[in-house]
Amino acid sequence: MFEGLTVAMVTPFRNGEVDYEATARLVDFLIEGGTECIVVSGSTGEAATCTLEERRRLWAFAREQVRGRIPLVAGSGTNSTADSIVLTKLAEELGLDGAMIVTPYYNKPTPKGQVAHFTAVAKSTKLPLILYNVPGRTGTNTLPETLEKVQHLPNVVAVKEASGSLDQASAIRARTRLTLLSGDDSLTLPMMAVGAAGVVSVAGNAAPRAMRALTDHARAGRMREAETAHRRLQPLFKALFIESNPGPVKYLLAAMGLIENELRLPLVPVEESSARAVLKAADESGVELPAAVRASLG
Repeated sequence: MFEGLTVAMVTPFRNGEVDYEATARLVDFLIEGGTECIVVSGSTGEAATCTLEERRRLWAFAREQVRGRIPLVAGSGTNSTADSIVLTKLAEELGLDGAMIVTPYYNKPTPKGQVAHFTAVAKSTKLPLILYNVPGRTGTNTLPETLEKVQHLPNVVAVKEASGSLDQASAIRARTRLTLLSGDDSLTLPMMAVGAAGVVSVAGNAAPRAMRALTDHARAGRMREAETAHRRLQPLFKALFIESNPGPVKYLLAAMGLIENELRLPLVPVEESSARAVLKAADESGVELPAAVRASLG
């Protein structure tokens, strides 16, 4: 479950509110581009600055827009176990297909605390869960031996691994039954080469067809074709993290006419120099840009 291309969808805003018209447009764009699963309200979706009621409305709206065409997963993990349980139960009540549970951030729990946290959330729901390890955001690493201790929980089915370590990814594959997913676009190909089944992608917001081609080639063992796809997308992978995510990808999606270039404080739109670098990289990577935007690149 959750193999191939999963997109960590941005949350469109307009005038300080969730933009449901743009959300519908983006959901359809992703599905038509071959996305196999969507995560709503992950870190790319600026979940940390969305209220409970905003999440409730957004998740219900996204479920209706997806219309069962692909799985829809809620980013329901927080640094509070109790809050994570409330959000995960909400996702289940709303009929979503799964939940993604990040390692608690800021608190920096020990491995024993991580096991207790993941266990408590898993036992509160019947939803299949993707655990999410992203030390750069949480301040602590969820190690393979920690994941090994929770793999017996029947609804813990996958891990989004964003430590940046191929050694750690390989160890997860060796020590657990969990579906391994890359948490870094630029490491999708090397991680799939060591056993990952796909990616939870930021770049897929703007380039779903190209990311789907990359994962399809890798899954089928067509590594030469996968490498060609990877190399073409490499400028985009780098540019989308030139400033804090999701600033760069939101700017690109706005340039593509899909959403407004609006973020929630403390995030702000990217600097002009970054914006130009993002457009240049997108053009080099084959992202379809409006003619006027391409012309502006000179």
